[in-house]
Amino acid sequence: MRTGAAAGHVGYFHEAILYDSDDELLTVVVPFLLGGIEAGERVAVSLDAHHAELVRRALPTGAEVTFLPGGDVYARPAAAIRAYREWFGSVTVGTAQLRMVGELPPALLGATWDAWARYESAINHAYDDFPLWGICAYDRRVVPPHVLTDVARTHPRIARPDGSHEPTGVYTEPATYLAECRPAPPDPLQHTAPLVELTDPTPADARAAVRAADAGHLPPDSVDDLVMAVSEVVCNAARHGTPPVRMRVWCGTDRIVVTVHDRGPGPKDPYAGLLPAGDGSEGGLGLWISHQSCDHVTHHRDADGFTIRLTAGNPHFPV
Repeated sequence: MRTGAAAGHVGYFHEAILYDSDDELLTVVVPFLLGGIEAGERVAVSLDAHHAELVRRALPTGAEVTFLPGGDVYARPAAAIRAYREWFGSVTVGTAQLRMVGELPPALLGATWDAWARYESAINHAYDDFPLWGICAYDRRVVPPHVLTDVARTHPRIARPDGSHEPTGVYTEPATYLAECRPAPPDPLQHTAPLVELTDPTPADARAAVRAADAGHLPPDSVDDLVMAVSEVVCNAARHGTPPVRMRVWCGTDRIVVTVHDRGPGPKDPYAGLLPAGDGSEGGLGLWISHQSCDHVTHHRDADGFTIRLTAGNPHFPV
């Protein structure tokens, strides 16, 4: 039987805490974890080193809490979902509830936030197979206002220091939220002329173009992953999009950026890229693999069609 605010809930009980001080964070997190321990539940922490140490010191000696390496799992949204689903599946067998508190590294709240906002929305569905009560921590001292707006829309509830658990009032179901058009900030490289611009390229043309644009600044494995991802995306656009398909490539000192555009509406599945296609769509697995291969992926729909942007290397430019 599940306990606490999640008592009687089936699936993922997803909350956020918006805190203004370390003490406020601990006021929510420590009772949350202790409540799970007292109920005989599995409890876990996935915070940065500073906050994890604060929590460790605030807990009684010997408290049975699993501390996960917070930053490592958040390399890419699709990979984080896959890793967490595998872990949840291994630790929730025979367990009434798993309690977990986590936070995204601050770097993800900038240029790549669009992808992590999709993540926060999608996990309401992706983690619903597990008896999970999760609290996502956001520090209002450093989190941009537009990120806080998205947090409220992607989390059904807010955990308060007074022990209350209140609906955000603006939570939006993932199928609706993920279908909205929220343009990601353009990469500064896109303000320059592309090194390569192709119309209706074959996958082989696309692969060759990326290899030709590589200036040797990135590790070979990163370039290989981008080549594979671009090939998959170009193939999907040719098969399922509306011509013409246009591909552009930019190369900087620390990244390669590729956009692929067609005149169609893009994938029908709102979880495209974050989960293997669940609507029977062809190409869904290739798009999912592409999201795990690149350091940042954006989706954009407008009156001109659908554009996917793939980045290999450092995607954290100033915004």
